[in-house]
Amino acid sequence: MTSPQRELRLNTFQMAAPSHNWAGLWRHPRDNQADYTRLAYWTEMARTAERGLLDGIFVADVFGLYDVFGGDGDAALAAGAQAPQLDPTLAVSAMALVTEHIGFGITSSLTYDHPFAFARRFGTLDHLTGGRLGWNIVTGYLDSGARGMGAAAQRQHDERYDAAEDYLAALYQLWEGSWEDGAVLRDRAAGVFADPRKVHRVVHDGPYYRVDGRALTEPSPQRTPVLYQAGASGRGRVFAGRHAEASFLNGPTPQIAGQAVRALREAAQAAGRDPHDVLALLGATVIVAPTSAEARDLRDEYRRHLDPAGQLALVSGWTGIDLSQLGLDDELPFARSNAVQSTLENLTVQAARPARVRDLVDFSPAGARSAIFIGSPVEVADQIETWVEAADIDGFNLVRTVMPESLEAIVDLLVPELQNRGLFKTAYREGTLREKLFPGGGATLPASHPGACHRRRSG
Repeated sequence: MTSPQRELRLNTFQMAAPSHNWAGLWRHPRDNQADYTRLAYWTEMARTAERGLLDGIFVADVFGLYDVFGGDGDAALAAGAQAPQLDPTLAVSAMALVTEHIGFGITSSLTYDHPFAFARRFGTLDHLTGGRLGWNIVTGYLDSGARGMGAAAQRQHDERYDAAEDYLAALYQLWEGSWEDGAVLRDRAAGVFADPRKVHRVVHDGPYYRVDGRALTEPSPQRTPVLYQAGASGRGRVFAGRHAEASFLNGPTPQIAGQAVRALREAAQAAGRDPHDVLALLGATVIVAPTSAEARDLRDEYRRHLDPAGQLALVSGWTGIDLSQLGLDDELPFARSNAVQSTLENLTVQAARPARVRDLVDFSPAGARSAIFIGSPVEVADQIETWVEAADIDGFNLVRTVMPESLEAIVDLLVPELQNRGLFKTAYREGTLREKLFPGGGATLPASHPGACHRRRSG
């Protein structure tokens, strides 16, 4: 089984919406996801996650409404399926205030946000969290979001990554190159807060974005937040190999997940980085209870509260296929779309057999799009070890089901079992999120990362 020296990374996977990956569970009598608009929802979650020594609260986001299913967004709205939604960045300061160590991986699409403003906002959050911020880089995949912003449709899949390359080039200059290390003086006697000679103008004239100005925030503890990336298409892997420090992957079997991890590590190596410079984090749904029977009873109880139309609205948005046109026993067809290419490939091309539509509305690997672990703490830990060994996984984004009990069960039942096996830490390390995730490294981007070459030092 897995070497005890390999310390897993675990995030709780959340979203600022009534339902995340499992539509309809907000209806469960013990669930509180409908309280997502209350600040206490987020602060209580953060306290619980830190009590379990989790590495981060990874908050998903999507810009737009899931309107592929049936040609409108009615099913998503009725089910609370990632709609309505809040801006996930705004709860971070409150969660940081009530915690000390846990990190925050915040999904934010770059497509409709200018890098000059984005650099200030995420630099601010890195300051206010004491260096505990990560950014999950996404480009968006819903045409509804593009139309809301006044465009006819989103950019084509691969062009979105071309734009992302340009965006990162501008951000690295703002975060790493505008302010020298010694620029901030805070010299009361001399009356000088910052040395203007050490704050440099950034001029970026790219194919998609233009910047001309000095960065508005002084360097934060990490300068550049920890860079996450979600996207396992061919073009997405190239982007991750260059930029990501952690990549969020899905895969309904260990074999499919393992292929994605190998491709990620090859992309990092092709970009001149160590293949293990990028953490491979797999999505996983966990239903854990004191006994196997209790866990399966919970699964059956949760199943009764799933919303089939809402679930299919989500999958239709992810794949770009209107599943309202198919029957429950129909197989999911493969068709190139402008949505999330890797999701459709995992469920059709790489699967032993294409998923049926009914598989997508149940607690199954196809429904989860990734691993699903159900059982006692020992059984779930065994399953995790098997997947880690088979797929070379560094950790998991643990998808919420019924809240808060799903997170509490992970903290109180699963974490102690993983600790007993030497697979999970028993205390937080000091330092920033980057220093916690990569022991022995520094607070800022390592020299091997392409963003580091933009950094100005004192003098």
